[in-house]
Amino acid sequence: MPRSRHTALFTLITVAALTLTGCAEPTEAADGGPDKEAARAKTPTTDVVSQVHKDEAAAKLLPAGVRETGTLRIAAAIGTPPGAFYEQDGTTLAGADIDFADAAARVLGLELKREVASFEAILPALGSGKYDLGTGNFGVTDIRRKTVDFVTYINDGQGFAVREDSELKKVTDLTQLCGLNVATGAGTTFEVTLQENLPRCAEAGKKPYEVKTYADQTAVWLSLQQNRSDVVMSTINGLRYGVSQQEGLRFLNEFKRLDVGFAFKKGTPLAPAFQAAVNRLKEDGTYDRILKKWGTTESAISASEISPPELK
Repeated sequence: MPRSRHTALFTLITVAALTLTGCAEPTEAADGGPDKEAARAKTPTTDVVSQVHKDEAAAKLLPAGVRETGTLRIAAAIGTPPGAFYEQDGTTLAGADIDFADAAARVLGLELKREVASFEAILPALGSGKYDLGTGNFGVTDIRRKTVDFVTYINDGQGFAVREDSELKKVTDLTQLCGLNVATGAGTTFEVTLQENLPRCAEAGKKPYEVKTYADQTAVWLSLQQNRSDVVMSTINGLRYGVSQQEGLRFLNEFKRLDVGFAFKKGTPLAPAFQAAVNRLKEDGTYDRILKKWGTTESAISASEISPPELK
């Protein structure tokens, strides 16, 4: 791909991620389908955080030392709208993960010291004590629960996207991917799911699919646009957003739902306070306003939980 086209696509997905739909339902074109141009013309500018007030009952659940310092170190994985991304200025962070973390911190009377980190580096860094918590659309899995504690705030999960000329209609079994190149993010639940199921192709007498992993979500989309991959496996919300912003692609289907949560070191004393904070946001309406702002109302949960079992 020529450099100019690469740059344009990069801008489309990352820097121009400001052009998220500002409401829960996508604008429709004359034929009743999503109007991509209209979606790109809208920017979510609603302030859903600054009016959140401290809740003393929730704040009292924090460890005394944290209440005294009033700060926590948070690692944020970015690059996948509508979760977390850089605004057009290249420095300001935006997205649902950013809003949820900032809103929860206001409920608890805390200041977050945020640092951008790669997705695959955050969970190990929690264990080492480098960060107090992390965000990055971390799905709650039974494997992760062995070393990480979660406080859930949305429900997202796994899905697929393809080029519009793909013969794939709906993936209900991973053996439907046999013989194809599948692009996904490195260190994700998608990579784990694909690798665990890879032997099933040979068992079915089919050519295995090839898993192509990338550290950057832009590279995942480029691989699909450039025909280096046949299908993308990623977050449901991220895929829906991505195909709404790019020509020639379509969301295929949801594959598996997962709870998503703030990630903490195993055994953290912070979990009860953050659970109370999320539930407080639900009570005062902030929770629903955040979901509506980012067009992800289908990801609502009824109540926050601490490290619930993986959804099956």
